[in-house]
Amino acid sequence: MVDDFLVARNPEPGSTLPFLIRLPLGPSGIVLKAREAWPRTAKVYCHRAEWPDDAEIVERTAVRSCVRRGAAIDLVLERGRENRSQFVLTHVKGREAIFWQTARTAKQARPQGRPPTARAGGRESLDIVVDSHERYAWKFSTLPVTLSKAALAAGDYGVLADGVLVASVERKSLADLVSTLTGGKMRYLLAALAALPHAAVVVEDRYSKVFSLTQVRPLVVAEGLAECQARFPSVPIFFAETRALAEQWTFRFLAASLDEFENESAAAARIEALPSVELPNIELPRLDAPGRGRRRAQPRSGNSEGSTGGPSPAVIRAWAMAEGLPVADRGRLRPETVAAYQAAHEAGSEQGA
Repeated sequence: MVDDFLVARNPEPGSTLPFLIRLPLGPSGIVLKAREAWPRTAKVYCHRAEWPDDAEIVERTAVRSCVRRGAAIDLVLERGRENRSQFVLTHVKGREAIFWQTARTAKQARPQGRPPTARAGGRESLDIVVDSHERYAWKFSTLPVTLSKAALAAGDYGVLADGVLVASVERKSLADLVSTLTGGKMRYLLAALAALPHAAVVVEDRYSKVFSLTQVRPLVVAEGLAECQARFPSVPIFFAETRALAEQWTFRFLAASLDEFENESAAAARIEALPSVELPNIELPRLDAPGRGRRRAQPRSGNSEGSTGGPSPAVIRAWAMAEGLPVADRGRLRPETVAAYQAAHEAGSEQGA
């Protein structure tokens, strides 16, 4: 299992991508050749590659996390600076392209490489299903939306993929939110939404209005919202300020959720197709800068409580009690008690010899 981020020299002569990088994703890792060893000033173009048997390692850094999310791979390294980056699998003019970027070199990762438009996710139209129990439903009249009605398992507005509900939004006015929260129904509602791949609650008001409530204590509502969000972190509760903004946010959230769901399987197939080669079982040099990277565990002193290679505190405590030495029933043993135990047993060993 590859567990470090590796950078090596590309052995191909005259290559415009002089570096090889190895990501610890999967049992064998993913290998790419890159124009730079790190995206410092601009996005770095990458291409599929193979790891040579005699790779010249120029950097090896411990990895905190390496996770695929849709058409992107998020990499976090165990060092103080230049530690967060992202690999985005996209298409440029119909051809596959891989870009390595950081927050400084890209304001937002767009895995499909589409520029922002008035449409959501570049779709000509979005098919939204409105729950049959929803009263006074949004019309999305200014947006490219096709509406239909059906009974939804959770939420008021949803999108389907192959007949399966993959994203849903529960719409609330502030009064409805307060009633649902204080009436004890909010947790059941959030539990149903959390079972979906993507879900959210959108409120047609500002969060500051919570503290202007008069029929119920504002603190009760604020703490109840915080508890619900902590228990169900996958279901955000979004205050959209107005009805029109709530409608707009729901439209774009559902479109983005549907895009993410549809791209997941295709992205997984593309990432699995990236070449990987098992590393030989050898110890490679670690070239992290001083003070950076994974901290080495310091050996514990021999007389510390719970240290390995010596008697347990319970053994020493039982011996001290038998010898009449003052010792507490629990807690850390005093150094002089441990020293007395060691001295007594060392003397016994010498006599036995």
